[in-house]
Amino acid sequence: MVKVSIVIKTLNEEANISRAIESALAAVAPYHGEVIIADSVSTDGTVGIAKAFPTSIVQLRHEGERCCGIGPQLGYQHSLGEYVYILDGDMELKADFLKKAVAILDSEPDVAGVGGHIHEMRVDNLEVKGRVKRHSRARAKNMRDVECLNGGGLYRRAAITAVGYLSDRNLYAFEEYDLGARLRSKGWRLMLLKDKAVDHFSYELGTWPLLWHRLRSGRFLSSGQLFRAAVEGHYARQVLREVRTVPIDLGIWLYWACLLVASYELGARIVIPLGVAVPLLLMTVRTGSLKLALFSVLTWHISAVGFVLGFFKRRRQPAAAVESTIIQHAPAHRSVEVVN
Repeated sequence: MVKVSIVIKTLNEEANISRAIESALAAVAPYHGEVIIADSVSTDGTVGIAKAFPTSIVQLRHEGERCCGIGPQLGYQHSLGEYVYILDGDMELKADFLKKAVAILDSEPDVAGVGGHIHEMRVDNLEVKGRVKRHSRARAKNMRDVECLNGGGLYRRAAITAVGYLSDRNLYAFEEYDLGARLRSKGWRLMLLKDKAVDHFSYELGTWPLLWHRLRSGRFLSSGQLFRAAVEGHYARQVLREVRTVPIDLGIWLYWACLLVASYELGARIVIPLGVAVPLLLMTVRTGSLKLALFSVLTWHISAVGFVLGFFKRRRQPAAAVESTIIQHAPAHRSVEVVN
C-alpha cells in the first residue's frame, strides 16, 4: 500500500497550483507517495499546468455538483495511501510538518488525523482576519485534541473507512467539522499541532466582494446543510454545542419572531428600527468597529436565511461514488475502482 497520498482540491487555481503541487511532491518523496489533483471543473489553466507534473488528475464529471464537500471525497476515492492529506490548491505544504504528522499516526493508533497551524499569507478582508483570530486563540490554548481539523490535515484511511466516507459531498462548508464529529463519535481522536502545516494564499478579494462570492457559491446554505446531516447522523446536539453558527442562525429567527410579537403591542415603527439598531450597537461596542459590526450582523442574517434553505435542500447519499473523469495517471499509479 502507498504510505501517503496528498489530495489537492482545485477550482480555478492557476495562480497557485504549481506551488501547491511542488510542495506536495517534495513532502511525499520520502514515502514514495502519490499526489492527486481533484479538480471541480476549472475553467482556467489549472489542469493544463498540473499536467506538467507527475501527478494523477481526476475531474468532477458534473459541474453542478461543485461544493466544498465533494472535492476531498473525489480525490479520496482515487487515492491509495494508508494516510491521506487534504490540501487546498492555494496552499503550500511544509514537508517537516508532514513528517511529524506521519510519525504521530504511526505511533498513536487511536489518532484519526493530525493538523497544524494554517499561516494566512493574505489578511486583507474581514473574513480572513476573523479566521486568523480564531486560529490564534486555539494556538494560545495549546490545544492538542480538537473537534476537527479546519484547513486540512493528514487522516488515517482505516479511520475514514470506519465512518464510511471522508467528506460529505452535499456540504458547501463545514465538511471538516462533519468529518471530525463522525470520527469522534466512533472513539477516534484528532490532534492539532502548533507546528506550521501550510502557507495559505487565500482569495485576493476585499470584504464585500468575498461576501458576494460566498452568496453566489451557495456557501450561505452550509449551516442548514450541516444541521440536516447532523440530524440524520444523530449528532445534532453536538452541533448545537460546538458549531457557533447554528445557534446564532436559530437565535436570529427567534429574535425576529419576538420582535414581530412585540410590534403588535408597541408598533412596527418603534420595534423594527430598534431591532436593527440594537445588534449593531452591541457589536460595535464589542468589536470597536462599526464596519465589522455591520459585516457581522449582515452575515448573521444571510446565514439565518440560508440555514432554512440549506436544511431542506435535497441530499445525495454521502458515501456514493462521485462521478468523475480520469485525466492523467501518475507514473506507476495503480488503478482503483471508481465511477467514470
